Amino acid sequence: MKYDVLIKNGRIFDGEGNESFIGDVAVLDGKIAEISKSISGGAKEIYDAKGLWVTPGFIDFHTHYDAEVEASPGLKESVMHGVTTITMGSCSLSLCIGTPEDLADMFSRVEAIPREQVLPLLQKNKTWNSMKEYADHLNSLPLGPNVSTFLGHSAIRAYSMGLERSLSYGVKPTEQEMVQMEKLLQEAIDCGYLGLSINTLTWDKMDGSRFRSKPLPSTFAKWSEISRLNQIVRREDRIFQGVPNVSTKYNVLLFFKESLGIFRKKLKTTIISLMDPRSNRSIYKLVAFLTRIVNTILKGDVRLQAVPAVFDLYADGVDVVVFEEFGAGTAAIHLADLAERRKLLLDKGYRKWFRRQWTNWFLPRVFHRDFNESKIVECPDQKLVGRSFSELAKERKQHVVETFLDLCAEYGNDIRWYTVIGNDRKGPLKYIVSHPDVLIGFSDAGAHLRGMAHYNFPLRFLKLVRDAELEGKPFLSAEKAVWRVTGEIADWFGLDTGKLKIGAQADIVLLNPNGLNEKVETIQETPMPEFGGMVRLVRRNEEAIRAVLINGKVAVENGAVLPEIGKETGFGRFMAYKEKDYLYNSRKESKRLPASVA
Repeated sequence: MKYDVLIKNGRIFDGEGNESFIGDVAVLDGKIAEISKSISGGAKEIYDAKGLWVTPGFIDFHTHYDAEVEASPGLKESVMHGVTTITMGSCSLSLCIGTPEDLADMFSRVEAIPREQVLPLLQKNKTWNSMKEYADHLNSLPLGPNVSTFLGHSAIRAYSMGLERSLSYGVKPTEQEMVQMEKLLQEAIDCGYLGLSINTLTWDKMDGSRFRSKPLPSTFAKWSEISRLNQIVRREDRIFQGVPNVSTKYNVLLFFKESLGIFRKKLKTTIISLMDPRSNRSIYKLVAFLTRIVNTILKGDVRLQAVPAVFDLYADGVDVVVFEEFGAGTAAIHLADLAERRKLLLDKGYRKWFRRQWTNWFLPRVFHRDFNESKIVECPDQKLVGRSFSELAKERKQHVVETFLDLCAEYGNDIRWYTVIGNDRKGPLKYIVSHPDVLIGFSDAGAHLRGMAHYNFPLRFLKLVRDAELEGKPFLSAEKAVWRVTGEIADWFGLDTGKLKIGAQADIVLLNPNGLNEKVETIQETPMPEFGGMVRLVRRNEEAIRAVLINGKVAVENGAVLPEIGKETGFGRFMAYKEKDYLYNSRKESKRLPASVA
């Protein structure tokens, strides 16, 4: 046989935005061997792609798969939707260095993954404690997709200063500790990490019992500490990824300032998130306008991450991340014991505090805090299912906050409710996903397992684009839409993927455009054996994906992930920054370290 895989008669999208065409793609030894309108010769596997789109594999550049990749390295929930490359180490969190207990305490509550699953997993699996050891470890796993990673600032801050000092107000790293962080960052860059991720959002809290409910280590850092680390990121042409304090919104200006290229090299900076939130219907235009100014007049390079779909949320009682943005919400979540939490919710003083904060429009907010915009979806009392808290409050003739706290006290986490945070208006959403300073992503895949489900965001994005085209009101071409979730991301992040061209790694999706229907929006629940059988939210549509190839090997057929994914090597791998130019540890470390370290 001349080829390993031959794809015939498909509509080929090159991932660079060029005009698509009907043709064939041949794969040999993990690479794209030929692209033409017609290819002759046999192959071990032949796909008739008539009526299908043939695209590069999709890229998910904002995930929190750091724990799940240890338990289930196939990462099947992303692979089944055509995602062939993912990025971890987001939002200051990574598992590359530190003790299992410290890492579990930093990771679990923020990302809503049970600590009782994460801690034993790390205690069992963690054999690495350096940047190179972690990269080698990832490369040794039977990965489904390719995996790239940032270095998390919280991880290196806790490791260098000790967890307690890193979580102490007014405590700055000593010069020795600062140099240690610089050394770790340089080591990560030398090992192909994408750059540095930080977090300034104080409603991301610690888990465990030692420092429970304190913000993450990264939030305690002065900006001078971050700027000093960014000197390395800037010099090495890597990426600065961050979470602004979205409650106050003001410190986004510091991220903009960090990126500026006036009298210095610009710094690639990506931040979350451009959204049309219900709590503030004009903020998306203001942030987009400011970013345009930064990237044009002020010579910066800022990219805003955006979910290309309705941003919705499911919550169990008061156990929901957006409640961490106000003190009364954090106080309830702080109590892991549900009996103790129930006592608090019934306390008169607490209820006054909660109501005062909930109804105060002058306090900064991301969550809309509107119980008219809620719906109970599960409850032991079936008569409540399908109703909003506001409806029930009117029947009970009490304030809606009192009704909400009564029901959460009575049913605990057995009362489950749904709301929409933002992106619910088609016009603003189309504006956001078309914006030149936006990168399509921010799925948070692998996190918030019971609250959100954005694993298939590329399909939802392509559906948005295709629906507009079918309605006769196109706002993006199909070619540009495919580029936005493949080649554009690959180029900006320095990843050697995302294109269909001869010699490229054969990460390919065969997509049925007729499968981009309402089912890609429908929520389902599925158990996770790797995490003790807990149920995760997903959106699945087997009709949308005909096949997925990773490194030239078939990983998905007819919407189903093949059983060898996560068990056999040869599919995904650790993907270094600009891998073609990357010489692994080829230069002496002292030549690349800051003078203070060398």
